[in-house]
Amino acid sequence: MAKYQIILVENNRLMLERLSSVIKNARDFELVSRYTNANDALGQSMVFASNLILLDVDDSENMQSVKLFREQFPNNTILCLSTQWNAQAAAQMVRAGADGYLIKPFTADELKKALETFGNNNANKDNKTIAFFSPKGKSGKTTLISNLAISLARQTQEEVAIIDADLQFGDMAVFFDLKPSSTIVEAVRDIEFLSPITLKSYFATINKNVYALCGTKRPEFAEQIKIKSFIEMIKMARSLFNYILIDLPPAFTAISTAAAEEADKVYLVSMDNGGFEIKHMQRALEIFCDAWPDNYKEKVGTIFTRIEPCTKDAQRELANILDYPVEAILPNEYRLVSSAANDGKMAVDVKPDSKLGESIEMLSDIICNKNYMRWEKR
Repeated sequence: MAKYQIILVENNRLMLERLSSVIKNARDFELVSRYTNANDALGQSMVFASNLILLDVDDSENMQSVKLFREQFPNNTILCLSTQWNAQAAAQMVRAGADGYLIKPFTADELKKALETFGNNNANKDNKTIAFFSPKGKSGKTTLISNLAISLARQTQEEVAIIDADLQFGDMAVFFDLKPSSTIVEAVRDIEFLSPITLKSYFATINKNVYALCGTKRPEFAEQIKIKSFIEMIKMARSLFNYILIDLPPAFTAISTAAAEEADKVYLVSMDNGGFEIKHMQRALEIFCDAWPDNYKEKVGTIFTRIEPCTKDAQRELANILDYPVEAILPNEYRLVSSAANDGKMAVDVKPDSKLGESIEMLSDIICNKNYMRWEKR
């Protein structure tokens, strides 16, 4: 018996034949019924044992039927089909009960990858996009993001993606010792022709649940990034990953501003060397808070790195000086970070029980909306 018993709904007869042929000739798939009309499918398909529905949503009437299919087939995986990706339509379909979104025509391999990605109701989870901005460079931001991605994936067992949007000086590829075949330049350039499934191939695999879209290979390539396409790429990535961590450049560029606007949360990251870091952080806070006057307290958070001693008292003192809540502080464990990096690993992997590992794990708790009690014990 085939692994997937499929009900196919496709209004265009030529496309119906094409997709039917793909399904019939693919291993693990069985086409149990097909329709050119969603109402017919809803009225007749209950007699067929099925676990997968492929629903054409290019037709506006079919788009309205997603909720009805979910009610009638509560245990089936539902993938919506369209000839072109549309972030707004995809979000609408997911809210109505669909599990994912697939561009047609598709190959058997693309259908399998879509089921691997969306078959566990991944699209219906609470995806979070978090941007990290540093008023000045050398703040430990990349160290924070890379270790946080590993920690989040380990805690949640969900997929985490890093997008290196520091277009001229991003070094996420160096951090993870990656040699990516594609970068953010190619992903943004090609986004008009991609679907969520094909976009995922542009991300380098770090481990089972962590992926990275690496920055440009040369600084001058940054000029090729178009803002509209960049944001469309982020929106598409939202349908793939449970958490997206965006590494922004240390300047108020069009890229950093657009990504911050798209993100659910923006963390301002700075070290504290007793210099001008606090003033730079205060200035950045003013700019971001002015951008979102109605919800800046929920939207904007602050993190300080390389803090010694890394205690709750130190966190309170920084918050008092900044006159703004400090959500997390990280200790100065440069030797651990460097030693781990030399071995091609992250500090949270090498020594998860270190002060840095514990601090990263606590930040993961905050992002996952878990209990904050561990912060209170420090």
